[in-house]
Amino acid sequence: MELPLKPLRNICMMCWSLLASIAVAQPAGPHSKNNLSFEVKAQYGFLLSHHLELDVFNAHFPALEFTLQKETWGTSKWEEAYAYPSLGVSGWVSNLGGFESIGSAYALYPFINFPLTRSGEHSLHFKLGIGVAYLTKHFHRIENYKNFAIGSAFNMAASLYFDYRLQLTKRTTISTGFGLTHFSNGSTKTPNYGLNIFTATVGVTTYLSKPNPGMRKKILPRYFPFEFDGSKFLELQISTAVAAKDMSEQLGEQFMVYAAFTNIMARVSFKSKFGAGVDYTYDGSDSYLIKKETGMEPGLRDVTKVGVGFAYELVLERTSFLINAGMYVAGKERGEGDFFQRLTLKYLFTENWFANMALSAHLGKAEYIGLGIGHRVFVKYRQRIHHD
Repeated sequence: MELPLKPLRNICMMCWSLLASIAVAQPAGPHSKNNLSFEVKAQYGFLLSHHLELDVFNAHFPALEFTLQKETWGTSKWEEAYAYPSLGVSGWVSNLGGFESIGSAYALYPFINFPLTRSGEHSLHFKLGIGVAYLTKHFHRIENYKNFAIGSAFNMAASLYFDYRLQLTKRTTISTGFGLTHFSNGSTKTPNYGLNIFTATVGVTTYLSKPNPGMRKKILPRYFPFEFDGSKFLELQISTAVAAKDMSEQLGEQFMVYAAFTNIMARVSFKSKFGAGVDYTYDGSDSYLIKKETGMEPGLRDVTKVGVGFAYELVLERTSFLINAGMYVAGKERGEGDFFQRLTLKYLFTENWFANMALSAHLGKAEYIGLGIGHRVFVKYRQRIHHD
């Protein structure tokens, strides 16, 4: 069911009025330990056409975002290191221009909102969210053959936004900004060009109860001397990922992808690690394409892609984001190009074992989303300094 433009605009105005009345009329209550706040953002933007087939969907349209969030206080060390970001979950809805073949989009994603600068009532922020999206229309070779953007109803949603915030009162803040919302299924169901939506935003935020008066003081986590004893380590990370690629629309089959990643990382700060990595990827669709082109069954060495490249990891305590970029040095099937990129979301569930979700792409085009586990080993290359 499509969302007409006029009703969506009316919903937006109703939400703004409701939120404004809450901010003004709600009586002061007891201090909230969580400092929960609610935000409504009105957005207006367009689809970024990165393929010729998507030019027919060139239109401007509104979107609406609802957010429930809370401020961090420094109870964990990473919170202080990142200037006390906000954590929350956002809901996003749009009719995507009202095109019959694209339909409407609904998304729900957890996020982290990093403060970049703060000066009195003024602040700049960067918001990163990753979650799930539902699109009411997707590709069908008979019923919806014009939609080359999305091949499945459920997709990954990613949100990257910059905004400026002005605190009007102790409870109310207004904001304006711009950013990108992306929908893709990682080629688990093709075609999968993906949707890139650029929007400008205006919003208002209000605390759901009276803010804690100590909010601006924050907490500085305690660091112990033995945590900085001068020892230096390299971190060897070995991980795996398994994915499925449904290419029944193009090749009539579904294929499995098996990958192994090795990275050697050096931690340069509390937040960051830099390093280099080697990738090994077996993609069943590559075997199919090589056999179709040559008429012969390819060997394992012909199908396995070997890539080398640089790595950067952004650390948030047990959670981290690993970015790899490089080029292939082995493997016969290079139809998508010689260069690759990969974004991996990692979570340490023990001291050295982690779960990971890897999105692999070639020049921005998603190839697969894989799930797996990994292990890390620390190699000391500098002895500790003994404290008196």
